[in-house]
Amino acid sequence: MTTLSVVVPVYNSEQSLLGLISVLAETLPTLAERYEVLLVNDGSRDRSWATIEALAREHLWVRGFDLMRNYGQHNALLCGIRAARYDLIATVDDDLQHPPAELRRLLDKLNEGYDVVYGTPQKQQHGFWRDLASEMTKLALQSSMGVDVARHVSAFRLFRTPLREGFVNYRGSFISIDVLLTWSTTRFAALPVRHDERKFGASNYNFRKLVTHALNMITGFSVLPLQLASLIGFAFTLFGIVVFVYVVGRYLIQGGVVPGFPFLASIIAVFSGAQLFALGIMGEYLARMHFRLMDRPTYLVRSEVSEPAVSPETPNA
Repeated sequence: MTTLSVVVPVYNSEQSLLGLISVLAETLPTLAERYEVLLVNDGSRDRSWATIEALAREHLWVRGFDLMRNYGQHNALLCGIRAARYDLIATVDDDLQHPPAELRRLLDKLNEGYDVVYGTPQKQQHGFWRDLASEMTKLALQSSMGVDVARHVSAFRLFRTPLREGFVNYRGSFISIDVLLTWSTTRFAALPVRHDERKFGASNYNFRKLVTHALNMITGFSVLPLQLASLIGFAFTLFGIVVFVYVVGRYLIQGGVVPGFPFLASIIAVFSGAQLFALGIMGEYLARMHFRLMDRPTYLVRSEVSEPAVSPETPNA
């Protein structure tokens, strides 16, 4: 018997929630015997929470969580994932760009023996800079996740609920659900799926936010920047040795030193820049350690609206 929890992070989406729940109401009964939808309000500034409360009163299978403030998409997802009751968890955006009908294909692929299946958009619906930032984020994910499918990750996911046991005690301000899933499994897959245009509003992710997210992931879940700093240090050490050999050789052969202040100033600038770059990377890691020591909560729930879990004998309403 298939049981499914659908987690939806919500931010300023009062216009799209009714349509999303309407589509899910038609799709979920064809996918699972028991199901639920968890709407996590991530500090919306519109009437999203009031809409969620109304939907939860109307549908027994809709549950709502109102976070104390805006924590971020992945933090909201983590809240919903931890609260999910059923065997499978799907994550869907609140803007109707992820067609719920495609969940059937993800479910069929999961049943082939995978633990996580991504629905990768067949065609990106964003502009050049947004797509460029998305590619940078995926490169950062590939470094952090260490799996080939990292280049095909998407916010449209389906995975097995027991995987959350791998990060049940995780606490921290910087969250990447995709990286956390790699702590439990390496059995990933991806399928190209339809990606509809956004019907309401504009995306909350811009170029700057995506680049910041990529940097947070690569410094929060990978040691690649530290390895890069080490390689740069090693390369400039070799460069310094070459310069030293050149200076000494010129003195021994021609009997004079290398003339000119520009040469000396250039060498000092290059080495100083490399040192500051390495110090900056180490500073980023120290900042991550500082925030972890502060023990800031990943999220706080202000209120919850839901009905008791539906029993196996009771159909979803």
